[in-house]
Amino acid sequence: MTAAGLRVDLDVSTCDEAAVCSGCGTSSRRIHSRYRRRLADTAIAGREVVIRLRVRRLFCDNSDCGRRTFAEQLPGLAERYARRTTILQRLLCVVALALGGRPGARMTRHLAASVSRMTLLRQIRALPDPDQATPRVLGVDDFALRRGHHYGTILIDIETRRPVDVLGDRTADTLAAWLRAHPGVEIVCRDRAGAYADGISAGAPNALQVADRWHIWHNLGEAVERVVARRRDCLGATAVAECDVEPVVVRQQQPPMASEVIEPPTGRTDKWAVRTRERYVAVHALLGDGVSIRAVGTQLGLARGTVRRFARAASVEELLVNHGTGRRPSLLEEFKPYLHQRWNEGCTNATQLFREIQELGYRGGSKILLNYLHPFRAISDIPRAVRKPPSARRVVSWIMSEPARLDPDDRQRLDAILTRSAELTALVGHVRAFATMMVELRGRELERWMAAVDAEDLPALHSFVRGLRRDLDAVTAGLTLSWNSGPVEGHVNRIKMIKRQMFGRAKPDLLRKRILLSD
Repeated sequence: MTAAGLRVDLDVSTCDEAAVCSGCGTSSRRIHSRYRRRLADTAIAGREVVIRLRVRRLFCDNSDCGRRTFAEQLPGLAERYARRTTILQRLLCVVALALGGRPGARMTRHLAASVSRMTLLRQIRALPDPDQATPRVLGVDDFALRRGHHYGTILIDIETRRPVDVLGDRTADTLAAWLRAHPGVEIVCRDRAGAYADGISAGAPNALQVADRWHIWHNLGEAVERVVARRRDCLGATAVAECDVEPVVVRQQQPPMASEVIEPPTGRTDKWAVRTRERYVAVHALLGDGVSIRAVGTQLGLARGTVRRFARAASVEELLVNHGTGRRPSLLEEFKPYLHQRWNEGCTNATQLFREIQELGYRGGSKILLNYLHPFRAISDIPRAVRKPPSARRVVSWIMSEPARLDPDDRQRLDAILTRSAELTALVGHVRAFATMMVELRGRELERWMAAVDAEDLPALHSFVRGLRRDLDAVTAGLTLSWNSGPVEGHVNRIKMIKRQMFGRAKPDLLRKRILLSD
């Protein structure tokens, strides 16, 4: 052994025992010649290790063998023609699967076994696919190869939570072909995608399909948001209720400031409103001629979800409720009620008010505060700031949350909204009944819940119920059985991490290897 700098050289030779011919398996001791192999090994004390191995070449005594001579092999140390030991090769494969090309190459420098990124990628591509049995419970979901353009499908063994295979697209035919080639799947967990439902029915007609509960709940949330958006006029009840609870006496009546006036959504002339009106007319004209939603989207260059949203709107003004598209709320918005209260209490020092709202979480500058307070100095008292009505999405989050976990202030605001609308009150009752059924896995009550929804005047929920009936067996199984697509979603999230590591440069075959083989 010799050590020089950051490298250690080990001079090793084989023993004089009989060797086995790799062609016929005959043992031989007759030496033809000797030669040296150079093998890289794992580091010792941070130093690179090189094994200079002296190997024998021997005669084969079997006259029927096609080889006259053969070189002895050391399977425990290195493979045939290898330039690295087996343990180093295994280490590089682990680094390559965990980190990829460039990050893995940087890591090998710290391991005193530096290799290039292309060497690591070749190591990944040379690995065989894992040999796994066909799972009894299969999970199916899609992931983006290029978002909005190309998608693949990942198949997961739900019981072991390990990936089984990766398909190159997300079509029904591809999934059906895989299921036919791998018989034995009894249960398939999936989302609400129709392509996967058709593929499972064609490839494994006897398998039980289980719709994922999170996706069902998400679909319900979208329907609830459409109902709340139609009753946006009731959302201002929270501001009125707060004013009634904490009235402020002002000695001089002043109109609300311009920043606090909530203008009606009608009459907008900005470019977004003009474009929305043109699209609304075009969509409804095509739908009136009997054109399908998919064909309308193709003709107008719109997404199917956008066309569906235009089709559901009773008037174009429903689509123009978000006045001031592109404007960000002021950093001072949530602190205005406090500023109004302190000003009426006699604190008119802007520096003092700035320090106080900073302690409450204000992250803006003092100039914004000075500009807001400047008009107040012309009047003795200012009206109490009315809290901005909550957005439809915020109200949906209150409705979809467990009542016991709601903040008391949010619960009070939600109750104020419900007192203004019997429709929203009925909606909340149906949502909470569905949540109880889903949490307690009482899927047998689904038909009764859908009948109760059909009796109400809630068109958005009626659409949700029609979707449930089209996929009734899978939805009922999802609300009854304990199986779900959680492990699949976890692997989809892991795929996103792998793609970021590879900087989007790898081909699908390399991505597939890392998905299937990395821990």
